[in-house]
Amino acid sequence: MPKDKSVKSVPLWTKDFILLSLSNMLLFLGFQMLLPTLPVFVSENGGSSTQVGLVIGLLTLSAIVIRPFAGMALDMLGRKIVLVIGSLICIAAMGGFIASATVFVVLFIRFIHGIGWGISTTSYGVIASDIIPAARRGEGMGYFGLGSTLAMALGPLAGIWIMNNFGYTLLFICCFVSTILSFVCTQFVTLPQLSKATKAQVGSANSVWSKLIEKQALFPSLLVLLLGVTYGGIVSFITLFSKETGIENVGLFFLINALSVFVIRPVSGRIFDRYGHFWIIFPGALFSIAGLLLLSLATTTGLMICAAACYGIGFGSVQPTLQAWTINRIAPHQRGAANATFYSAFDLGIGGGGMLLGTVAGVSSYAQMYRYSVVFLAIYIVLYLLYMAKQPKKQEKKPIHSGNKI
Repeated sequence: MPKDKSVKSVPLWTKDFILLSLSNMLLFLGFQMLLPTLPVFVSENGGSSTQVGLVIGLLTLSAIVIRPFAGMALDMLGRKIVLVIGSLICIAAMGGFIASATVFVVLFIRFIHGIGWGISTTSYGVIASDIIPAARRGEGMGYFGLGSTLAMALGPLAGIWIMNNFGYTLLFICCFVSTILSFVCTQFVTLPQLSKATKAQVGSANSVWSKLIEKQALFPSLLVLLLGVTYGGIVSFITLFSKETGIENVGLFFLINALSVFVIRPVSGRIFDRYGHFWIIFPGALFSIAGLLLLSLATTTGLMICAAACYGIGFGSVQPTLQAWTINRIAPHQRGAANATFYSAFDLGIGGGGMLLGTVAGVSSYAQMYRYSVVFLAIYIVLYLLYMAKQPKKQEKKPIHSGNKI
């Protein structure tokens, strides 16, 4: 049954929500501009293939390690201080790239960057869930994620263009400025403050482990990990796949994929808020499977575009829905640990997917690799349907914790 239509009267586009979304987009823009260009910088400055791989590996590793502690700090110390610390680390890292002279220095800074990235992105997720009205959480998280989606579409293209036309110094300066502007935007956001009662609730946890890992977030996090494996295979090998198949203009895949995500997120968010997560999580997986199968069969640009559209619809609807569902399952004072658990699983899926599916491609082909990656989404569907079969229908229609007070 649909939920109360009066939820539309609850304000979503507040000053705080707009500024936080803009800040998140600017942070991702600086990050995405470096994603395809920093490996080239390392390679051109004498870095080995292993060191080029570490450009992404070190950041992922440090982000995964720091996220649980960032989540605990968000719940115990408050949102503002943790966000400021993460943002300042990101700013320092971006500034460090400008002055970096050797590959070793770049890799060291990248590790530090991962710490700031893990803290910052976890903080943004928690603060967004605090600001967004509970009745419009699916819609709000969908809109909030559009900033990072736009950055994913424009950042790599802008980064490559600046690198090719003006060099690395200006590229690093642009990334640095974007990150500073992100920090400036947050200074005008009224960040929620933890009450003494909330801090007491967090402090009363039986163990440090329970403060680092939120149990109620584990199942949605497992699903996003499986989804992340397939995404890791795409972002890591789509360029090599295009060379294998002779498809030109592989950049169209990222563009169409990003446009599909951009269109579907607000729609899927409204469906989640009115009907619940099943109507997004299950069909979204089917769209993702269709995208992967089409990609594995693609030998023309047109078929590749169809694959990008299908996968974008699936991924773009499922990922924010899983995050909104995670938030609805836990109390406000547990949001830091829950978001950290969720993002760590997603990072682990992307990083692990790149390594695991790369091995598969090595003994087969990139086309077959995408076909085999469907297995992870099949596991995802089986686990989700088994979970739903065990849940009382009335319990799944209503969020466990929908309040925003902290």
